[in-house]
Amino acid sequence: MPIVYWRALDRFRDIVAAHPERAAVIHADGRTRAGLPDYRQLTYAELDAWSDTVAERFLTAGVGRGVRTIVLVRPGPELYAVLYGLFKIGAVPVVIDPGMGLFKMLRCLRAADAEAFVGVTEAQALRIVFRAYFRRVRVAVTVGRSWWQGPTLESWGRTPTSALPEREPAPDDEPLLLAYTTGSTGPAKAVVLTHGNLAAMIDQVDAAREHVAPETSLITAPVAGILELLLGSRCVLPPLIPSQVGATDPAHVVEAVERFEVKTMFASPAVLIPLLAHVRQTGVALPSIRSIYSGGAPVPDSCIAGLREVLPAEAKVYSGYGATEALPMATIESRELLGDLVEQAHTGHGVCVGTPALHVRARIIPITDDPLPDWSDVEGRAGEQSGPHGIGELVVSGPNVSTHYFWPPTADRTGKITEGEVVWHRTGDLAWIDDAGRIRFCGRKTQRLETAQGPMFTVQVEQVFNTVDGVARTALVGVGERGEQQPVLCVELEAGADRAVVEGGLRGRRDEFEVTKPVSEFLFHPGFPVDIRHNAKIGRERLAVWAAKQLGREAS
Repeated sequence: MPIVYWRALDRFRDIVAAHPERAAVIHADGRTRAGLPDYRQLTYAELDAWSDTVAERFLTAGVGRGVRTIVLVRPGPELYAVLYGLFKIGAVPVVIDPGMGLFKMLRCLRAADAEAFVGVTEAQALRIVFRAYFRRVRVAVTVGRSWWQGPTLESWGRTPTSALPEREPAPDDEPLLLAYTTGSTGPAKAVVLTHGNLAAMIDQVDAAREHVAPETSLITAPVAGILELLLGSRCVLPPLIPSQVGATDPAHVVEAVERFEVKTMFASPAVLIPLLAHVRQTGVALPSIRSIYSGGAPVPDSCIAGLREVLPAEAKVYSGYGATEALPMATIESRELLGDLVEQAHTGHGVCVGTPALHVRARIIPITDDPLPDWSDVEGRAGEQSGPHGIGELVVSGPNVSTHYFWPPTADRTGKITEGEVVWHRTGDLAWIDDAGRIRFCGRKTQRLETAQGPMFTVQVEQVFNTVDGVARTALVGVGERGEQQPVLCVELEAGADRAVVEGGLRGRRDEFEVTKPVSEFLFHPGFPVDIRHNAKIGRERLAVWAAKQLGREAS
């Protein structure tokens, strides 16, 4: 088989040729005498040579086209050198969140059936201790110090011995990346992202920023860095712990923005909410920021409004909506959101996440947990949507949307719908589409309530209660048997809020709207469990168990 590469890397090589000394990755490394993060820089030419070296070494070891390669490397220049090196030879990186839990992660990695493994010292130790999970691995490379035989990334050096052999662009439908979902709202699945999927994401990111060439971008999600580097950005990586993004020090984010005159920021709400609080408290200005892109979980409208107040008037704040299987699905800018759309969300219409992204199509299908392998199965359930506005499950298709899973074997049957040549992805999200083509998100399908009065949808209800003074956030859960579930609202208070006053406000708010009237109990929780990737998605399943115990009942 011929050696292939990811066609989108032609963009990268063009940037290297035109601007070899431009900083590509600016990453935190140690501290200054003043106690602030210190930074090192890797130029585009250096990253190109380093990734060429990685590609050359892997080819020599027999790792090439289609070879699945587990990558357990912390965000930083090493990660991008490894990923770009694998992309240059058609190998398929396998990426996963270690924070999902040891044995859950091991089960997922065993299913990947990988032949190569690149990981930090701790990851390699895990591979050796649990060698039965990695029986097919024949090439193992350590990032960092190695206490056993085998190459390290450092020993490979950063300069190739010769030019890479002649290669050809891989077909768009060939796997480029295997990415696991977190499993925070359902079983973790291995998503196949093709060469065409990731290339389409680049075009969508470029379109979202109105084709304005990036200058300097602050990155807190590795996938954003992959795309930004192909657009010529200087990518700044502040110090953070991947499994605890919400613990990122906002002062370090501000310092990085100021030091490198960051123009664009990619961050989850878990980063943006503390950042806004820090900016308000200190009065620091962020004059260089021109755009902020947030994703991973719905951004509270109060956070978006607050960012608009502290950022330059011309700055844009985008809320992105997507999933591992389809990133992005939709976006909306703050100026469109902050108006009637916010008020409508607060009265039970669901959160507006914007119009579908470039070349993405969206439809609503009836709510069911049954497989719908063919579009004729959907048509056979016409008219079954539940709730006002015809709320149903959102399905999407487009060039950036993954059309199949690698694992588990049953995932395609339950998560994809075939319509001729088109494959629709079932998002598992409940929504409706308004007359302007905007998606109104109402909650996860697996987290819906089935009460004696009918179905209830989490986000649709929670948005009504989140407006009460003293409420940090809420989570609707069901207690009891499906079909007879008791709707219970879990409440997280703001610091210093009076519980009795807040509860009175919640009860008054409940009685104003039909969608909230069935809520029978209000339980106050010290701190909601959240997902590991973005530290923002609420773990309602765990809250349901907690609520059931509080009420002396059993969760369904």
